[in-house]
Amino acid sequence: MDVSSIQSLYGATPVTSNETKVDAEKGFQSMLNSVMSLLDDTNTQVQEAHREEVAFMLGETDNTHDLMVAEQKANIALQYTVAVRDRVLEAYQQIMQMQI
Repeated sequence: MDVSSIQSLYGATPVTSNETKVDAEKGFQSMLNSVMSLLDDTNTQVQEAHREEVAFMLGETDNTHDLMVAEQKANIALQYTVAVRDRVLEAYQQIMQMQI
């Protein structure tokens, strides 16, 4: 799965070196708030996939297509969240290394 597919799933636009997604007035806190909303979205996708799994196992549905779509959405959301987490940790480490 490439980055452009993940970005299109979440409607994200790529960030270039000249562009920042964080409002300068709100700073690092606004980025953390957006990451927290991303975690909520990821959690929702994982829960939906789990509901589909349970329904399939209990025989309430035999639609494997919906099950696989929910599983794939949850997987992509989790991969995207992990990538964002890695970037946030990297940014935090760079901020902590700055000398004032």
